[in-house]
Amino acid sequence: MNTAFIIFNQMTALDFIGVYDPLTRLKSMGFMPEFTWDICSLSAGVTDDKGLNFTPTKIGPSLEVYDLVVVPGGFGTRTLVHDDSFIGWLRTAAGNSLKISVCTGSLLLGKAGFLRGKKATTHPSAYHELSMYCEIVVEERVVDEGEVVTARGVTAAIDLGLHMVGRLAGDEVRERIRQQMDYPYRAS
Repeated sequence: MNTAFIIFNQMTALDFIGVYDPLTRLKSMGFMPEFTWDICSLSAGVTDDKGLNFTPTKIGPSLEVYDLVVVPGGFGTRTLVHDDSFIGWLRTAAGNSLKISVCTGSLLLGKAGFLRGKKATTHPSAYHELSMYCEIVVEERVVDEGEVVTARGVTAAIDLGLHMVGRLAGDEVRERIRQQMDYPYRAS
């Protein structure tokens, strides 16, 4: 499974890392040796909302080559929903089997058109904004609508990562990774 972790300026680092950690353990713990990933951005360097710097491994690749696209949230999403270039780039993931987001990353998936007719969630402070892009906004930590999965606020990133581990590799693998992470996850 080839995965694109999207990063952008003013993202929330935990939105990215919270999903990245459990998913990449699929490979590092030997459960899915074929699990691969790139850190993708439209710029050569990214700074989160607190000043932490990230360096992408790929700049501007078409997202159509990835099986899974992961979109974090953060203050930068409020600008990016109006950035035609960024939204156009996200739309290259239209044919992908899975698109997932954390927090206000769902606004970006929504603007790209991926949430039409679906339930979705985001940080509670952005429920109203999200409502214009989806069928209904729900207050669950993780909302799985098949090819699109959204997670609530920042710490829900870890829940989303473990949820996806379960989807990709089964409940037993999810439990082993959860134990290794020492995280009190409960499947919903």
